[in-house]
Amino acid sequence: MTPRLPGPRPDPLAGPRPAPLPEFPSDFLWGVSASAFQVEGAATADGRGPSVWDAFTRRPGGIRDGTLAETACGHYERYREDVALMAGLGIGAYRFSVSWPRVLPDGHGPVNRAGLDFYDRLVDELCARGIAPAPTLFHWDTPLALEERGGWLNRDTAERFAAYASVVAERLADRVPMWITVNEPAEVTLLGYGIGEHAPGRRLLFDALPAAHHQLLAHGLGVQALRAAGAQRIGIAASHSPVWAAGDGEEDRAAAELYDLLANRMFADPVLTGSYPDEGMAAMMPGPVAEDLRTISAPLDWYGVNYYNPVRVGAPKRADTRAEGGSSYAGIRLPPELPFAMQEIEGYERTDFGWPVVPDGLRELLTGMHRRYGDRLPPLYVTENGCSYGDAPDPVTGRVADARRIAYHDGHLRALHRAMEEGVDVRGYFVWSILDNFEWAEGHRQRFGLVHVDYATLRRTPKDSYAWYRGVIRRGR
Repeated sequence: MTPRLPGPRPDPLAGPRPAPLPEFPSDFLWGVSASAFQVEGAATADGRGPSVWDAFTRRPGGIRDGTLAETACGHYERYREDVALMAGLGIGAYRFSVSWPRVLPDGHGPVNRAGLDFYDRLVDELCARGIAPAPTLFHWDTPLALEERGGWLNRDTAERFAAYASVVAERLADRVPMWITVNEPAEVTLLGYGIGEHAPGRRLLFDALPAAHHQLLAHGLGVQALRAAGAQRIGIAASHSPVWAAGDGEEDRAAAELYDLLANRMFADPVLTGSYPDEGMAAMMPGPVAEDLRTISAPLDWYGVNYYNPVRVGAPKRADTRAEGGSSYAGIRLPPELPFAMQEIEGYERTDFGWPVVPDGLRELLTGMHRRYGDRLPPLYVTENGCSYGDAPDPVTGRVADARRIAYHDGHLRALHRAMEEGVDVRGYFVWSILDNFEWAEGHRQRFGLVHVDYATLRRTPKDSYAWYRGVIRRGR
């Protein structure tokens, strides 16, 4: 079924029209993003094996609205419809993820040809529409069979990932011009293994650090495997946030510095400098760390930054410390044992997720990385940036008037342009996300898409932000 794209509207912005955006380079890459578990559905179709997130969704209380991702957005069946929507935008690239358990149901062993065939068809469809495929090999959906053997606490998982990367690249590398190894290893480590708010739901606190090292090692081994298979333009997509100290006191500054080490530098420094930012942190990592770091820091073609908001961090002041609106994951309880506390950032508008809208935080982040890493920082792409607003289709007209999302992206693109004017080499911007989707532990409660999805019927309705982004891309060419 070919979707109907929105035609010209008298007032596509549902409010005062923002001033034109500053001019971006003519070769700037405009894209959209999604991930397999969040959009594909077809959880048991064609031989797909279970992932840690399939198990987590069935855990009582694991998903806040009690929904499952067995259908998600139905992208597995409707990918042609969704690619047509992308083509209507005029994007240059689609960042999707390959489901590891769809290709290797147990994480290793015989290849599930039917699963790999799906990505072959998706890549062909994208290429036929003039859209560059940009696959992410790991976007959190660890095969459950590997998790049962230790998951990312087990060094063998990194080796299994490299073998999986080879399988995918051997099939797709002839048509894929841009590759991402792993997505947001910080969230898997800190939320999945550290405090148990995400799959696999472990609560290990600082004993979760080996999961960080093994994901980074998987990245390095994956780079080797991809290059051996002829893949080009390889990078990683890491979440980063400016960290603001809650006060000027020594305890607050120390807490903020520790959080910055754990959430930002523990993942960027090994990749970009070949070392951990702290000797004590390095000592907590397993295996031949110095040798591993040489693998982890193999030169990259680019580095991906996922940005949503800054975080405000101070010394813990009460036993029931909670991650409040200023954190990257509003509403997540932090264990009282942690030596820092997330505090709310006041004075900014908030998304429906409770995250503060701070466009200049993106400029602050990018220029800060530019200063810290200098020549070791490869060209950057903003591989995720987006906001959750629950705007629904008008019951009469069907229009989804999401002016707040337009304002969000408009502000962040202006901040991004300022960073580029200050000397940061940024080559592209990917909106999160093309579709409303299954938002991990939130289930269907949060909507990030440029396209509204009715989860009962799977009907797609492009929002006003879709029309706005299409205009941005056209003006940028």
